[in-house]
Amino acid sequence: MKISLIQMNSRNNKAANLAAAERLAAEAHAVDGPDMTALPEMFAHVGSTSEGKHAAAEVLPNGANDEAGEAYRMLQELARRLGVYVHGGSLAEKAGNKLFNTTLAFDREGREVARYRKIHLFDVITPDGREYRESATIGRGNDIVTYVADGVTVGCAICYDLRFPEIFQALAKRGTELIILPSAFTLLTGKDHWEALCRARAIGDPGLLRRPGPVGSTRRHGGRRATLLRPHTPRRSLGSRGRQGRRRRRLCLDTDRPRSPLRGACGHARPQPPRALVFSAPP
Repeated sequence: MKISLIQMNSRNNKAANLAAAERLAAEAHAVDGPDMTALPEMFAHVGSTSEGKHAAAEVLPNGANDEAGEAYRMLQELARRLGVYVHGGSLAEKAGNKLFNTTLAFDREGREVARYRKIHLFDVITPDGREYRESATIGRGNDIVTYVADGVTVGCAICYDLRFPEIFQALAKRGTELIILPSAFTLLTGKDHWEALCRARAIGDPGLLRRPGPVGSTRRHGGRRATLLRPHTPRRSLGSRGRQGRRRRRLCLDTDRPRSPLRGACGHARPQPPRALVFSAPP
C-alpha cells in the first residue's frame, strides 16, 4: 500500500483550504500514484473563535437523501475521481448544538467507510500559562473505529488521543494493522512531546504509525513533520517543517503472514499489535 501524507497550512478561509487540499491531493496522485491520501486534523478550517468554528462546521449526512456539506462532498468526489482511499484528516462536525472533531474516510468509489469522533479532548494549561479548552466547543466521541482498505485494517485516532495508550490497545484488539493519526499539536507541547509520544505508541503497540499534519506559523500549531514509525526501525520524517505539500512513502504490509502472539513479562498473552502506525503532524 502506498500512502501520500498531505501537509497543509490551513487558516480561517474554508474555501481556500478545501481548494488547497484538493490541489495537493491531485498533485500527489499525478506524481506518486498512491492507494490512499491522508489529510491533516481540521484541514478544512482552523479558527480561534466559537462563532467561526460553528460557521465552518458541517452537518454530516446519515442517509442517501441527506445533503452533504462542501468539505464532505470534496472528500467524496476526490476519492471517486482519483480512485484512491481518502482518510480525511478531521473536520468540524455539527450535530444539533454540539460540534465534534471528526475523521471521515472514503473508499475508491467515494463511499463513506468510516466516521470517527475524537475521544480525548485537549483541555490543558501549558507551561507558558496558555489555556486550551477544546471541550468548550467540541463534544467527546465514544466509539473505537476501524475500516478496511484493500484488505488492510485501518484504525482511527486524532491528535490528543496519542497520549492515551488505551485507545491504541483497543484498536490492536480489533486486529488493526495501520493507524492514521492526523494531528495539530501546539508548538510548546509538540517540540518536546510529539516524536517521543509517537515512538512510545509505536514501541508499546508495535506497528506502523502515520501522522499527517499542518505546517506553518500559526500561534497554536507547532511544526511537527509528517512521520512514519515502525517499532524497530529508525524514525522517518516525510515532511518538512513549515512547508505545505505532499509527502509519500510506500507502505508494504504482508497480510498473509501470521503474527505470533506477544506475551508480557508475566507470560500473559497480549492482543496482536498493529503492523503500522501513521501520524500526521502540524507545522
